[in-house]
Amino acid sequence: MKALPVEPSNTPLAIGSRIRAARQAQRMTIGEVAEAVGLTKGFLSRLERDLGSPSVTTLVALCQILSVSIGDLFRLPEAHLTRSGQGPRISMGGEGIVERLLTARPEQRVQVIQSVIEPHGSGESALYAVDCEVEVLYIARGRLIFILANGQIELAAGDAMSLPGREPHSWANTTDEETVVLWILVPAASR
Repeated sequence: MKALPVEPSNTPLAIGSRIRAARQAQRMTIGEVAEAVGLTKGFLSRLERDLGSPSVTTLVALCQILSVSIGDLFRLPEAHLTRSGQGPRISMGGEGIVERLLTARPEQRVQVIQSVIEPHGSGESALYAVDCEVEVLYIARGRLIFILANGQIELAAGDAMSLPGREPHSWANTTDEETVVLWILVPAASR
């Protein structure tokens, strides 16, 4: 079997922040972990700041104490970038609105949608609900009337509001200015 050619990299692997995060998740101090693994607090502190390199034996011991796999320390982060104005267009309903999905399509934990609402744009005429546990809206620019079954609330730039998912609502931009809203749905709305 032929080995795959792998070009060596001089870029050091930065695992210190992951070691620190694992230690903090276990609610352990540097001293407690250092003692359990047989290291000095100073050496462990340097490891957490990527100023030192652990031996394989030390790394295995750290992972056992911190209940993480070695692979977790070295995995590449899953990152999704959506550039301004480049998210895929979606439609949650309404008039005079352009909506873009800012999170990755397959993301199930959270969904972020940017809505650019034209002057006098509005949501559906009947109250509707979104299939999620929590819905958060943040007014990035402009003003919005948020309509609930028991009344309405006027929101302005910088305002944020959260409500239980599946709560019937609608909205309207009653101004002559464009409004930009970020909607955060947890977990992502069912499709």
